[in-house]
Amino acid sequence: MRASILNRRSKSDDVRSKYSPKFAHASASVILVSPSNEILLLHRVHTSSSFPSAHVFPGGNLSEEQDGTNFPGEDPIRHEDGRAYRLAAIRETFEESGILLAKREDGNGLWSIPDEDRERGRKAIHSGQVRFLDWLEAGGGVADLDNLIPFTRWITPINLPKRYTTQMYVYFLPLSTSSLDASGPLSADGEAIIPNPTSDGGVEHTSARFLPAHEWLSLARSSSVILIPPQYVLLHLLEPMLAPPNSIPPFSHEQLQQQREEVMRFLATGDPPWSEMCISPYMLSFDKESGEAVVGLDRPGAELEGTGRRGDGERVVLVKMEKQGARVLDVRSRDGFLKKSGKARSGKL
Repeated sequence: MRASILNRRSKSDDVRSKYSPKFAHASASVILVSPSNEILLLHRVHTSSSFPSAHVFPGGNLSEEQDGTNFPGEDPIRHEDGRAYRLAAIRETFEESGILLAKREDGNGLWSIPDEDRERGRKAIHSGQVRFLDWLEAGGGVADLDNLIPFTRWITPINLPKRYTTQMYVYFLPLSTSSLDASGPLSADGEAIIPNPTSDGGVEHTSARFLPAHEWLSLARSSSVILIPPQYVLLHLLEPMLAPPNSIPPFSHEQLQQQREEVMRFLATGDPPWSEMCISPYMLSFDKESGEAVVGLDRPGAELEGTGRRGDGERVVLVKMEKQGARVLDVRSRDGFLKKSGKARSGKL
């Protein structure tokens, strides 16, 4: 979701009863972690109708033809993790970056194909000439669905004309596959060859790059790159664990594995757990003089109210409203903000 998704209505409970939200398109994104625990972001073209010029995780919309999507209307099941979301996440990652998260059909490790075949298949799938699953099956590969780790869902607020319900995942590329257990992601008998990420030729992205989370955040703070709220928040959460700031690379295999285990422990925490958390940003306050706004993350979105789904009640996002949209400035403690502003934690804002 782009930074301009923020809901400016402070009396959002009243608005929901009068405002019929646009349909939220199902989509999926992958926080792809490299063998050195860096994170992949793609630079979107400036002419894009969604998130122009922003740096985003690979991902995109679910396709009924490609992914087997068949959600019944506005049934809440549309907003739950499932096979269609996982398949779309892997397919879109391949189309957008050239990195294929697939195993050999016999289950014995990474499915590796020549670069020429990889690029030919990538273009054919993106153009709809062939179904992704058919292409995989023809080559003896199978999508590695099981090693996608759910890490929040984000739903665009109701005041935007283009809305999404986006399932986020973490996926760890192998550190050194010869020393990983055979059940691990993309494990193989020998060293896995992970191709360098590439853009899709300028169709949707102009570049693809791995960097540590703290470097992406530093670039965003200096306005060198644009990060929309989901990207900024999730990178902020991962920053202390993966190739953390003030640490000295290169890291040993043991250090890298320990960083990943810390992430796994973190994902099991939270109330609700991060795998189940559903976030629909909304504006808590706006200072016209400074152009700064504070955005809440605790609500699940109009479609999921009353279902028991919840977002992150511990944090808020500080943004600055600018001509081209909202620029994320920081992620802060919600309690600290509410205490400073004199608002009750009940959320009646």
